[in-house]
Amino acid sequence: MKQINRSSLIAALLAFNGGFVDTAGFLGLNGLFTAHVTGNFVTLGHALVTGSHGIVGKILALPEFVLVIALARFAGTALRAHNLPARPILLTVKVLLLAAFFGLAVGFGPFPDANTPLALLTGLAGIAAMAMQNAVQRVHMGSLPPSTMMTGSTVQATLDAVDVVTGAASEQVRTRFRSLVLTIASFAVGCAVSAMLYVHVGFWCLALAVAVGAAASLLSSRD
Repeated sequence: MKQINRSSLIAALLAFNGGFVDTAGFLGLNGLFTAHVTGNFVTLGHALVTGSHGIVGKILALPEFVLVIALARFAGTALRAHNLPARPILLTVKVLLLAAFFGLAVGFGPFPDANTPLALLTGLAGIAAMAMQNAVQRVHMGSLPPSTMMTGSTVQATLDAVDVVTGAASEQVRTRFRSLVLTIASFAVGCAVSAMLYVHVGFWCLALAVAVGAAASLLSSRD
């Protein structure tokens, strides 16, 4: 039971950060999604048509996201080959990348033009952090719902809810439903808290994301 509770807590913390960091990046970097590839496709199309800022960062987001995930895969394989705990180590790397995102954003932001070199570097640090989180969760926490992709989770939660209501749900489905609801709620809370804090303190709000990421990494290291 402790293992289940700890895994659920880690999942909730990651989902909170997924929503939090994505929202802060969107607000402070001219619509850049640090963890949402689909969103960057949409905002890139909008930027190309309207001529708004942030085009370069949105173009770079996908190849960087792919590169970081590939590097995480190679690193995880190497760590396991040497009998080292891949998940907590890679989550710690994610925290360091989040700290870099925070430091760059506070040190050089706000960014009226997201295409400047420092704005691009800041955005790439945030993307790297969230790409690492996505890779770690998919490979090392595959039984838990994704922490950044809420569309699929919402679809599955709705289907499971119908099964629960009609009495057709097995205990496995009920467990999955509870996990999905927790993840979706945590992501939504992360988005709301990020937006409220960003309005008042700007990029300083990312200090909370670093702290939450560190807490998830610490919990993971105890498994």
